[in-house]
Amino acid sequence: MPILADHPQRYTIVNELHARPFPALEVPGTAVYLAIKEPVDAASRDRSLDRAHLVALLNRHTGTHPQPEATHFYGEMGRHHLKWESHTEFVTYSAFSKGLSPRPFDPAEAEIFPEDWLNTAPGKRLCSVLIRIEHLPDDETEALTKIEDWFVPESLAVAKVVDGAAIVAGDFRIDPSGHMRFAVFVRPGTSSRRVGRIVQRLCEVETYRAMSMLGLVRVRDLNARLNALDPRLSGLVTALDGSSRSPETMLHDLLEISAELESLAVKYSFRFGATAAYEAIVNQRIQVMRETRINGRQTFAEFMMRRYDPAMRTVKSAEGRLNSMAERAQRAAELLRTRVDVDRSAQNQKLLESMDKRADLQLRLQRTVEGLSTVAISYYAVSLAAYVVYPLAAYLGVSKELMMVGLTPLVIFGVWLMVQRIKHHLH
Repeated sequence: MPILADHPQRYTIVNELHARPFPALEVPGTAVYLAIKEPVDAASRDRSLDRAHLVALLNRHTGTHPQPEATHFYGEMGRHHLKWESHTEFVTYSAFSKGLSPRPFDPAEAEIFPEDWLNTAPGKRLCSVLIRIEHLPDDETEALTKIEDWFVPESLAVAKVVDGAAIVAGDFRIDPSGHMRFAVFVRPGTSSRRVGRIVQRLCEVETYRAMSMLGLVRVRDLNARLNALDPRLSGLVTALDGSSRSPETMLHDLLEISAELESLAVKYSFRFGATAAYEAIVNQRIQVMRETRINGRQTFAEFMMRRYDPAMRTVKSAEGRLNSMAERAQRAAELLRTRVDVDRSAQNQKLLESMDKRADLQLRLQRTVEGLSTVAISYYAVSLAAYVVYPLAAYLGVSKELMMVGLTPLVIFGVWLMVQRIKHHLH
């Protein structure tokens, strides 16, 4: 029996499901997370530079190297475990270590990523996160007291997650050392895999929140350009029913506005799509943490609803405004085309009226010429006929003058009948 051949991408797409496993983290421990984004579009990004930068870090600690075309890597790096992932627009580094430093959120913990190595990165730092992982005390008040000491109360988000397996907290602020901080208090008996998932979710929430809010920064520039185009488009639409401007001038202005709107749509379409995708990931990651409120404090979902959702609504509003203006420009073009057609129809009507007048004049002139032609032909016909009838006039004893008088009406009538017969055949 012949063996059915596999699709060339069968194993690739299956392996992608298992490409980025969650880390297994022991408690207590520390996680240092870093996201680097290149200041170029995703299509122009050189992924070989990201891999070379990773290899440079591994060489400092004599670590093993990833495969040439790998998009993820997990291995030991000294006393740390390093996780590296290459995404569409950015790369992430996660370093996990056992134990805690005496000073909470000590900036020295981030020295696993040396300053000189960071300065050679093929991009800019988008996220830098320190996560402190401790055992949850029997008295949860002790953990809440530490949280209040470590974070700014105004923006603090804290909640029990994953069916009470841990308490997570953070204020989404960057400390003087340039890092964002999160605390994770793990209930005894929680598996290392579950701890790794909780930490990974926090890192993903922060990364995709930052990536999605890049759209807000871009939208501010977009709104400034739309604010300049909107009055021009509105004025052009208002002038469509007037005669103050020629259609040619209005068409030139409309084409200029439409071209700029299309250029903006092409320029911002990827960022709009990416922002929507990142927003969906942020909301999904928060949802799967299954938060439970603690003592009336705001959860991560509530924090995002108050501080993050308005930014996303602003991006969606700008996208809708851009699409609406493009549609308005298209409708204006259709109205302008209708106006041009109406003007052209009026011009054609006037032209037809002018042609009718000229045809009438030509017909009158033709009739006049016909009458003159009949007279001229009759004159020459009478002269020719006179030569024929002169001998007959002498034989009958009739004078030539009298013979001409009798002959002329007959010739004229005969010529007129001939002209009418010719006209009848032509028409």
